[in-house]
Amino acid sequence: MIILYHNGETVLELANADAFGIDNCSRKSIASVLIELAKKYPEEILVWCHQSQKEQLNIQEIEKLLHHKKMLLSFNSSDVCFLDAAIGYVDTSLFVQINKAVSFPTWQMSSVVGCVYAEVLLALNDEIPLDSDFDYFLCSIGKLLMPKGLLCYSEPRLLNNKTATISVKPSQYTLFRFVKQHYRTRWAFLLLFNLLLYERKFPILPFLFSLFYKNRTKATIYLDEIKVQSFKKVIDKGTVDVIIPTIGRQKYLYDVLKDLKAQTHLPNRVIIVEQNPDEGSKSELDYLTTQEWPFHIKHTFTNQPGACNARNIALEQIESEWVFFADDDIRIKEFFIERSLNEINKFGVKAVTLKCYQKEQQPSLVTIFQWITFGSGCSFVAADALNACEFRKGYEFGFGEDGDFGMQLRNLGHDVLYLPEPEILHLKAPVGGFRTKPVLRWHNDTIQPKPSPTIMLYQITHCSKEQISSYKTILFFKYYKLQTIKNPIQYYIYFQKQWKRSVFWANELNETA
Repeated sequence: MIILYHNGETVLELANADAFGIDNCSRKSIASVLIELAKKYPEEILVWCHQSQKEQLNIQEIEKLLHHKKMLLSFNSSDVCFLDAAIGYVDTSLFVQINKAVSFPTWQMSSVVGCVYAEVLLALNDEIPLDSDFDYFLCSIGKLLMPKGLLCYSEPRLLNNKTATISVKPSQYTLFRFVKQHYRTRWAFLLLFNLLLYERKFPILPFLFSLFYKNRTKATIYLDEIKVQSFKKVIDKGTVDVIIPTIGRQKYLYDVLKDLKAQTHLPNRVIIVEQNPDEGSKSELDYLTTQEWPFHIKHTFTNQPGACNARNIALEQIESEWVFFADDDIRIKEFFIERSLNEINKFGVKAVTLKCYQKEQQPSLVTIFQWITFGSGCSFVAADALNACEFRKGYEFGFGEDGDFGMQLRNLGHDVLYLPEPEILHLKAPVGGFRTKPVLRWHNDTIQPKPSPTIMLYQITHCSKEQISSYKTILFFKYYKLQTIKNPIQYYIYFQKQWKRSVFWANELNETA
């Protein structure tokens, strides 16, 4: 382990690097020195730490936290990040709003303290300029390499004392430059528009200067040669419970059970929650008892419809070490559970969402990376990570419950990875669903809410005010061509009313969520 201490501008000290001369470091950028260290010590962990945090650096924990080679960790306890909060006008992903209390996925890296394996830096292969601003360099690495499979986290355990902060002064010049270099050019225009619209700011010079910077997103950086094998133990017994909510899909559910029966790694139990809102109705799943199955089936029948309620009923019955969240109209191959557990063990994570595709879809995502949501019908989660999680009732019969559940996991310190293999075929069965369409509380409103109140509920629960504003701007333009009001002023007035109704109902749902 090589430790680099700096003052934010230059390297001051190197620990455990006796063979590396520090004489010329003062005339080089911190990023340049870090790359030179990677070339000199290609098998080592490289650590950077601001001199003010030297006594707080948790050296003993670093090797445990960096439990495989495709990870990049950093931390700054300050509420102000290197990039201005206005980055939320451009980036609406969960990686912007960081929970500093737990290990949290983000590309927003910090120069205060951090660590990475030298192999990751060597993979850059001179594709990214060694910026004189170390924070900019680290954020650029995180933003470019996260989609390529580098797992990036804000990790509070890197410091013993998490209350000490280093003040950061965000710059609009830096913000616009970063947007121009790491997003499509149109986002720089949208950033300028949003700043004018919501903050009454018009930073024309930062915007114009940013147009002269070259975009970095086409950099050819490959991480495939970096082998991953976590030494973090997340699987002990390897027992699995499968939870399946179902309604009116007897034949499709039977096929799912047959696929589970054929698994090379059998589940211990399958928890089925059958719904039928018709009063006096009974179970239609006679094959659960008339046929023999190599696993225990726990069957619950309820007249209360709703996938959120059904999954919560199932979560109360889990007993195994792992839970497979499944739908009642999927097909999986015989090695599915075995290979899923192998991949989980390789990366040392407690939550994964697997590729779930339809027959006509072409596979597009082939890399394992940090996922932006959660799939309630195609995910594995460790049972001990679910103790404080539930599918919130406010999302019932709407959209957003998957994303909200995933955010609950992340806010407990459990990242969600996307696995392109093994695959799940989603049949999208035409039968099932609700016999009678549920009447939503806002159904009879004169002005219908836009967006859906459940989508708004997710926005106000998990997004920054800048992200919500950006979502509003984009929705305004996208929806314009789909609605009948073509007068832009009349449309704007009506859209504002729809947005306010959505906020109202989202707050109502939040009270029952």
